[in-house]
Amino acid sequence: MSAEVSAEAREAPALRIDGLTYRYPGADRAVLRDLALQVGPGERVAVLGPNGSGKTTLVLHLNGLVEAESGTISVGGLAVKGEHLREVRRRVGVVFQDPDDQLFLQTVRDDVAFGPTNLGLRGDERDRRVDAALEAVGGAGLADRNPYQLSGGEQRRAALATVLSMAPDLLVLDEPTSGLDPVGRRELAELLVGLGSTQVVVTHDLPFALATCPRSVILDDGAIVADAPTRALLADGDLLGRHGLELPFGYHLT
Repeated sequence: MSAEVSAEAREAPALRIDGLTYRYPGADRAVLRDLALQVGPGERVAVLGPNGSGKTTLVLHLNGLVEAESGTISVGGLAVKGEHLREVRRRVGVVFQDPDDQLFLQTVRDDVAFGPTNLGLRGDERDRRVDAALEAVGGAGLADRNPYQLSGGEQRRAALATVLSMAPDLLVLDEPTSGLDPVGRRELAELLVGLGSTQVVVTHDLPFALATCPRSVILDDGAIVADAPTRALLADGDLLGRHGLELPFGYHLT
């Protein structure tokens, strides 16, 4: 039986969303409307959209922090719903826009160890998980530092390490370049590409999407309105304009 389940999991999309609809309590209009998206294992997909398009609300659905009004979400074939939420939250690592949401202890090492400790890991096993996560983000030298004394780029690396220490199957990043300078953005892009993991990068930073994700979708008014190779989407100025997006002034695709 376990072999059959493993085979099904290997064949299942890393992420599948069908008909997702959600409206906040008391709201007249849904913020997500019949949304559908599929991401294959190992894909890096950017979700592009202007402010208010529903991007962050989508992120909150991916590991069950918000419950869908209708529609279904599955991760590796496992439905994102009540009885599965503990396992879903292990499989889906979310890096939030503000690193302060994930860095709150005295040292970076303590923060990175927090998740594995809650999984029941102890001793050498936990230490190996923590060391591997810090190494993956180039943050071994940050381990004993206070998170509040780090630069923006260092905080972003540390926050990412707190998620990687949980060994997620799907990595979700919400506006990962917020507050980063150009060097920090480039370093983060190189880091994400080098990880080789399945990723959903939610951003309005179009050059960053091009640097990290071969495929992009545009989310506007709660629905997916385009799905194509990132370069093709960004080359279509009319499409971007219709959905409140544009490349930075003076930026040219090369």
